[in-house]
Amino acid sequence: LPMAFRDVNARRHIGLQQLSSLASTGRTFLGPMKSHKFIVDESTNQSTLICSAVRLIESLDLTSAAGQLLNETIQAQNKEFKTGMSTLLFLVGAWSNAVVECLQQNVPVPAIVSVMSEGLNSCCERVQCLQISIHDVRKELCSSRVRPKAFESKTGQAGRDGLTNPPNLLCFQRDISAPEEAIPINSSSHQGDDCHFNKCLVSPLAGFGSVASLVKAAGDKSSSVLSGSGVIASSCITQKLTHSRHFSTLGKSHFSSQQGNFQGYLSGPSADPCGWYGLGHLAMALSHGNQTSVKLLQSIAAYQQERAECSGSSQINITEIVTCCVLGLPESYSCVSPGFVTLVSPEQATVIKHFADKPLRILLMDGDLTEQYRHLGFNRPCNVRTILEHPNPQGGRAGDAWLSRMSDILMTFEVNLVLVKGNVCESFMERCIASRILVIGCVARDVLCAFGAVTGAQAVTYLSQLNAACVGNGAWAELWQASDGRAMDLGELVPARISAGGIPLLTAVLTTALPSKVQLLEDQFWTLLYRLHHALKDGKVFPGGGAVELLCLSHIQVLAEQPEPLGNAKAVGEFPSPWLAEYKSIVLQALGSGWKRYLSVVLCNTAKARSELEACAAVDHHLQKAAACGSPSAYILEEFRRGGVLRGGSDPFPDQVTDLKVCDNVAAKTEAWRRALDLVLLVLQTDTEIITGPRRNQLLNSPVSREFMFL
Repeated sequence: LPMAFRDVNARRHIGLQQLSSLASTGRTFLGPMKSHKFIVDESTNQSTLICSAVRLIESLDLTSAAGQLLNETIQAQNKEFKTGMSTLLFLVGAWSNAVVECLQQNVPVPAIVSVMSEGLNSCCERVQCLQISIHDVRKELCSSRVRPKAFESKTGQAGRDGLTNPPNLLCFQRDISAPEEAIPINSSSHQGDDCHFNKCLVSPLAGFGSVASLVKAAGDKSSSVLSGSGVIASSCITQKLTHSRHFSTLGKSHFSSQQGNFQGYLSGPSADPCGWYGLGHLAMALSHGNQTSVKLLQSIAAYQQERAECSGSSQINITEIVTCCVLGLPESYSCVSPGFVTLVSPEQATVIKHFADKPLRILLMDGDLTEQYRHLGFNRPCNVRTILEHPNPQGGRAGDAWLSRMSDILMTFEVNLVLVKGNVCESFMERCIASRILVIGCVARDVLCAFGAVTGAQAVTYLSQLNAACVGNGAWAELWQASDGRAMDLGELVPARISAGGIPLLTAVLTTALPSKVQLLEDQFWTLLYRLHHALKDGKVFPGGGAVELLCLSHIQVLAEQPEPLGNAKAVGEFPSPWLAEYKSIVLQALGSGWKRYLSVVLCNTAKARSELEACAAVDHHLQKAAACGSPSAYILEEFRRGGVLRGGSDPFPDQVTDLKVCDNVAAKTEAWRRALDLVLLVLQTDTEIITGPRRNQLLNSPVSREFMFL
């Protein structure tokens, strides 16, 4: 077989240089003040805004072997944790550069692999002392916040404390209860704002402990929603007041719908003094500056906590959460809506309007609704060879006989609504619309399970399997309405809401006027959701803001000064201990340089340092103070409790007067470290790149042909 190969394990190791080059593109993703990137598709001239390592790697040209390994590593981290990819990407580049420097100092590869691996293991064990239990961190975050001030209502009664009577959050739709009078404010303070819709104004959840206060402009005669003896306002309300069209209540609420009452999520004080209020604090600490997703997640957490009847489980059920991106509305319209919100065609919207105030019979399908679909595991005849399956996933123009037979089945069982996990044949969709049957395709399995649990419907694979026991009852459909009550008609696709009594499903409706931001908003929401999920699953978090990396640097200094070899030196047992000790300090310093660069780049990205040199000096200053303290971990924890290590680079809301603390996931962070180092060491130990196939002929005529040996 003709082939070419070259030695990649020279001092300038080609694979490590490729990793460093690819990783350098994501350095602006570190820290709370992230810089976005435009990805432009030259074939369509369409652009997408991204702010995550996953989307970046998907957009890069990864034809090299090192690039493909990097992609697989990041995808594995994303699949398991949905967070930590930016850290992983940066450390891959930082440690690749550090290893190249070791090679240039003639450090043997076995020494680099052994010392770096043992050094990372030692650091991971050392930082365990920084772990804070979820119970403790929620309690501390609650107690560290400034208590909300209780304003007096016109009746003169003071509002109740926000912890014993937790407020509703501002991102739920359809929360309307008995109206009472709200506090008027001077409308002159809002001159220049573009929203005078005779709606209530809600103060933002500016930080932990801030309470959404309901106020309305002077002269506004529309009723507002309050419950209790007074209004609880945020301590930050004098700073800033943003317009929101999402009503907020302090008592028990009900979600109104066209089919009856939808039970709300507030019924009284939680047994836990912090309750979901503390869970909101934790979400804010894990948000790393993502305020929009925090508000949505706090609403979701409050609802799910109430559904758990204040059992104190404090868990986020991800299977009950879906997202829907709606184009054409400002981002302030983003909210959490009960039920399943999805986008439908204008023709389907016409069918939904016909369903007004009508209960629907629902059918669930766990495959494609096409004539060619066969379920997984279907055994074809062994003596028949399939040359070509129908290439169109939609099934194209299905046969009239199949269309008629399937339509007759739906009409026989009086099915109005069909939710399909896979694709739907376009011809069948058209026939169903003509028969006023709503068919929704590409529905997630969790959504099907949620509807099946509350309607009694049983999922089928083929319509021919349908019987009366498989059809559910009690669902309804309506056009989704924005918070100002308008049903949205935004062009080609229309948002619709499908629900049923008692369904736990929640949809985070993400709105934006910019098509290029759709993927960005959805990625940010799911990242924060999984951070909170993993924090609750682990039962502990790390103090954020550089605390963990700073302790690693301090520990590396201690290890470098120790005369004895690290951990288990059997990996290089054929070499004497003095040989390993000769290179230990160099390699450990290279390992620590990755974390030092990480901290310095974060400080630069947040504009708290004018250069990496200044940022490195700040890190060195903290290292000296930690060493002088005698117990670096105690120093770091104390600094965190005072407001954060490297305070300037850790505050995701620097424009607000808060004592906000930042937290990180334990497993996601340490696993990102391990994956980054494993990838670098894997590429380091690769000695040859072998190329086969047509590319060999291209290399013969390329400028780099002298690097290859051709056979």
